[in-house]
Amino acid sequence: MAKINEVAEAAGVSISTVSYALSGKRPVSPATRIRIEKAVRELGYSPNAGARMLAGSRTQIFALTEPLRRDTHAPTHMSFVLATAVAARRNDYDILLLTEEQASAGMARVASSGLVDAILVLDVAPDDERVALARAIDTPCVFIGVPDDHEGLICVDLDFDAAAVLAVDRLADAGHRAIGLVGQTQVAYEKSNFPPRVRRAFERRAGERGIRHDFRVSGDRQTSAEVTRSAVSELLDGGATALLVHGADDVHAAVLAELQNRELSVPGDVSLVSVAASFDTAGLPLPVDVIPLMPEPSCDLAVDLAVRSLGPHDRPTPGLHLIPPTYYDRGSVAAPARRQG
Repeated sequence: MAKINEVAEAAGVSISTVSYALSGKRPVSPATRIRIEKAVRELGYSPNAGARMLAGSRTQIFALTEPLRRDTHAPTHMSFVLATAVAARRNDYDILLLTEEQASAGMARVASSGLVDAILVLDVAPDDERVALARAIDTPCVFIGVPDDHEGLICVDLDFDAAAVLAVDRLADAGHRAIGLVGQTQVAYEKSNFPPRVRRAFERRAGERGIRHDFRVSGDRQTSAEVTRSAVSELLDGGATALLVHGADDVHAAVLAELQNRELSVPGDVSLVSVAASFDTAGLPLPVDVIPLMPEPSCDLAVDLAVRSLGPHDRPTPGLHLIPPTYYDRGSVAAPARRQG
């Protein structure tokens, strides 16, 4: 199949001019349009999607780029994929899922082919390689996540800073003066954007409230229970009477197992709050207060922004669109039962 750069070369114009002519986003001169249409026909460029675009209609397809790496927590990521697909169907759109680990390759491919109307970007890294590509292509892009360099991008995410602050305040207001954070794996703080945001906000707010605080990472799927239980033990031995847990269901299970092993009750001896959980904490052996990750609101908003970016009016301006956190009380927070040092 011919590519857009070959059409541009044959018509003697830039790639962006070909894109404008096919999508109708910007006017081109009649002579230029004729050359582009001739090149499209002769090269057989995107015969289906391209023909619809030349006619001024849309493909009704969004690409969803979600690189599935070895360290990806599949249940969490697939919950976002499903929520995006459901939101897209409500808007009469289908989803083309791009899962290759070299995420920019698939993104560049669908952008150059004109197969999709917009691209939704998942599993956003702090220094995400897709940022530069999103700025270079004409296809509208919406990031479900916030890279460090987000200037000029449309980004949707849970307000992780506000979520961590809400959790700390809940425990501080209950009287806790020493709090520990059981976080995600070490690699998550190197490759993902949101775990460092939770940690920074936790440490900042705890300092503002005059609360002693400490942090430990959890283990991966192979070592999670052992490493997580050790982290809990160290935080409790350090004086923590409450824990924030930012991890998957297996991390929560390991936290509860260590508390049971030490014969500590929740919330009688230790209070627990789950931050940005992607699963229902009411289903744990002991229900835990939670500020959920909420894939549906984020994906609904991202799809809405993608649809709006295609219209002639009310197009979204670049910037952050943060979902306010919601606290669900499951009865796992109480006043500290023992004296804190």
